[in-house]
Amino acid sequence: MGEHPSPGPAVAACAEAERIEELEPEAEERLPEAPEDHWKVLFDQFDPGSTGYISTGTFRSLLESHSAKLDPHKREVLLALADSHADGQICYQDFVSLMSNKRSNSFRQAILQGNRRLSSKALLEEKGLSLSQRLIRHVAYETLPREIDRKWYYDSYTCCPPPWFMLTVTLLEVAFFLYNGVSLGQFVLQVTHPRYLKNSLVYHPQLREQAWRYLTYIFMHAGVEHLGLNVVLQLLVGVPLEMVHGATRIGLVYVAGVMAGSLAVSVADMTAPVVGSSGGVYALVSAHLANIVMNWSGMKCQFKLLRMAVALICMSMEFGRAVWLRFHPSAYPPCPHPSFVAHLGGVAVGITLGVVVLRNYEQRLQDQSLWWIFVAMYTVFVLFAIFWNIFAYTLLDLKLPPPP
Repeated sequence: MGEHPSPGPAVAACAEAERIEELEPEAEERLPEAPEDHWKVLFDQFDPGSTGYISTGTFRSLLESHSAKLDPHKREVLLALADSHADGQICYQDFVSLMSNKRSNSFRQAILQGNRRLSSKALLEEKGLSLSQRLIRHVAYETLPREIDRKWYYDSYTCCPPPWFMLTVTLLEVAFFLYNGVSLGQFVLQVTHPRYLKNSLVYHPQLREQAWRYLTYIFMHAGVEHLGLNVVLQLLVGVPLEMVHGATRIGLVYVAGVMAGSLAVSVADMTAPVVGSSGGVYALVSAHLANIVMNWSGMKCQFKLLRMAVALICMSMEFGRAVWLRFHPSAYPPCPHPSFVAHLGGVAVGITLGVVVLRNYEQRLQDQSLWWIFVAMYTVFVLFAIFWNIFAYTLLDLKLPPPP
């Protein structure tokens, strides 16, 4: 096999991986498909002795000689990485983390040590950005407290995949509401209609053995006033969070909040039904607000105090509406109106699991001890609620409303 080309293409590969095939025609035949094996071949070009390390001096000179081929922010991150290694070497794992855009905790700490160089020019000072670039920058400042993370997100975000989870859930909620509004002939306070609770999606204490109801109740809302606020919060808070943290993490927090909401009602308000997506919405919003408070000095979103106040007022008004409706005389006694306890279940998930997710941007959650503590707490609560639903209703000899 012939001589390898000069090391320069490896740096170019960081900005545009497709150029590797152009610069190494034989690569397609001898490189395995696994990404880490792919980077191993490139790393070995700089580490002929197979020591597992490459010189930061060599790494830096390659960056400077090929700086025109790299995005400016990406170059700053690379230079910060080179500056952060006092022993003059970069290990293979850091190299793979860098090339694959997936940072481990150790890699992030290495970057933070080079923070002085990286933060020399704030992302907010960048000029001549397109509308989409300004939107991505706005999302970064809305959700991330560290400038280094904001730059990394700005560089790596490709809108592929888009924030599909929150958009899909929101569209389904609106579609189900419109369908019910047409079939019931009522859009305001739909919950007062005598046929409302007959829907198979609503959680009802007499039908709690139908397990799907603990999740599907999110597609039923008490009325347009209930749906409207939930949709607004999902779009203004949930979508940006999903753009930054991904559908898997945000979907996990949302679904955990939904499940906690219905289970909390089955334990604390045993005779009431549940409707609405407030459990999931309050999980996301409370996690976001808690993250802002805990990182107050680092969060650079505009008018953050005013916006927090508006968010809290809106959440309080919605919670107040739910409390009022719960104790308002029911249109179909003896079954009461839907419970408000699901809101509290969502908040509990948001300030525990949700905060850990939002505070660990691109970091492995399984490496965080708090994550496992809160997962254990959530698991214990779910198991307790399951046993409660199986045994407590009988032992307490509770009189439940008749099935719809």
